[in-house]
Amino acid sequence: MHIAEGFLPVIHCVAWYAVSAPFVIHGARTVITEAKEHPESRLLLAAAGAFTFVLSSIKLPSVTGSSSHPTGTGLGAVLFRPPVMAFLSTIVLLFQALLLAHGGITTLGANVFSMGIAGPWVGYWFWTLSNRLGWHRNVGVFLALAFADLSTYLVTSVQLGLAFPDPVSGLAGSVAKFAGVFAISQIPLAVAEGILGVLVFRLLTDVAAPELRRLGVLGAAREAVA
Repeated sequence: MHIAEGFLPVIHCVAWYAVSAPFVIHGARTVITEAKEHPESRLLLAAAGAFTFVLSSIKLPSVTGSSSHPTGTGLGAVLFRPPVMAFLSTIVLLFQALLLAHGGITTLGANVFSMGIAGPWVGYWFWTLSNRLGWHRNVGVFLALAFADLSTYLVTSVQLGLAFPDPVSGLAGSVAKFAGVFAISQIPLAVAEGILGVLVFRLLTDVAAPELRRLGVLGAAREAVA
């Protein structure tokens, strides 16, 4: 999720910036509209961003010198839908790159795509699927956060595989190697993040139930739209 500064070839950095930019712009417009039309949602937006910032700043050692991280983007995707998280994740990753040397500016586009775009959309898909199947809300929240986390790392593995294909097994072999390195620590992290998300969501239902009902989170699940 946090590919280090200077790790990707220049052409890959440019390409991921180009791919991520439309999502981030759309997300920024969505956040501005939400904040203007519903000022009461600003604290909840800030909470979603803070949750992502804190969780994704946790750096846990993995194997072969790499590291693993929670992402925290699934909760915001459930609350406000994925476009919002594209913008909030960009802010989070930019601050982490500048203040914590966590990630990088050249790799910002790639990190935004994996953590702020792919992860939230996959998590939101599991949230809506859970609601359509009539499962308990806590199950949907758990799945949203856990799979937003896991999908972020799968996409990151693909990004690294594209940049550094294996000389023998090619892209598939390289992706499998990167995914295997991350999986050892990332699967338990994803489970833990899902459990934490359920606890945080329960807290939010106690303190912000009217706002969650307006957003449709405590009512029928909204349709996933681009």
